[in-house]
Amino acid sequence: MKLKNDDLIFMYKTMVRTRKLDEITIKGLQEGKVLAFYHSSQGSEALAVGAASFLRPDDYLWAHHRGHGIGYILAKGGSGRDFLAEHYGKATGSCLGVSGFHFADPENGALGAAGTIGSVFPMSLGWGLAAKKHGRQQVTIACFGDGGSNRGTLHEAFNLSSVWKLPIVWICDNNGMAQYTPITDAYAKDDIADLATGYDIPAVVVDGMDIIAVHEAVQAAVEKARAGEGPSMIEAKTKRFREHSIGSPDVVHNQPRTDEEIAEMKKLDPIITFKAKLLEQGVLTKADVEKINNDAEAEMAEMDQFCVDSQIPDPSILNTLVYAE
Repeated sequence: MKLKNDDLIFMYKTMVRTRKLDEITIKGLQEGKVLAFYHSSQGSEALAVGAASFLRPDDYLWAHHRGHGIGYILAKGGSGRDFLAEHYGKATGSCLGVSGFHFADPENGALGAAGTIGSVFPMSLGWGLAAKKHGRQQVTIACFGDGGSNRGTLHEAFNLSSVWKLPIVWICDNNGMAQYTPITDAYAKDDIADLATGYDIPAVVVDGMDIIAVHEAVQAAVEKARAGEGPSMIEAKTKRFREHSIGSPDVVHNQPRTDEEIAEMKKLDPIITFKAKLLEQGVLTKADVEKINNDAEAEMAEMDQFCVDSQIPDPSILNTLVYAE
């Protein structure tokens, strides 16, 4: 699809909202409001928003655990307030306050998540099979990290998705770090996308810090999947600005990442670089940028207060959600 100015502005706004919601979730964790843990998405916003913008509501989505999928969810039309309330363990959350990290938004195609790295592969394979059987030209967007690419389930899922020509777009967020281990220590080649070619799945490598490059690659794969031509893979090279999970050591093996190293990464900040491009092209003005930033901050403050004021779930709800007579 050819992007119009309104589309570009939507993508920029969504990246800003994603970053702001990431920041308020980190703050909530530090203040004891978030009941579990949190994996920041800072650095991966262009991939999340570029991949999930302009999908159909009924397309299935397995969002990557960076930011617990919030960039993908916002881009696909989901609620940031529902996301935050779920992380605060409140009954107003998307899963009624009982799931925490395992966020779901079925109305927007996000059917669930799992804490086990690699669950994306068999689950998304099943969703892709369902999408094909429905016959409505749905697609499944399946996102995973470079660390998850070492799971054996990847090969099983890739093979079956190719044999059955399922409408799946496999997306790898390769930030070069699997928790504390560089991917170069765990994978012999330069590009994880090479794994797909062994299963006759077309694959491309894109700059994951460039939202337009991500969008174009994903949309091409989506169109191919809707046309019944089977799966594709996209590897997006990104940067991880924060530690693996908030509060854990920010180390490579056992050596801290340096301030200089992080500062060099942040020169590629996808929000800053996209903003500069839109300002240069006249799509945005400085006043527009300021308003978008202020609106996002006001939205986050309202969300936070709503979640603080919300009630915790009644334990009896488990009788409906978990148990059956």
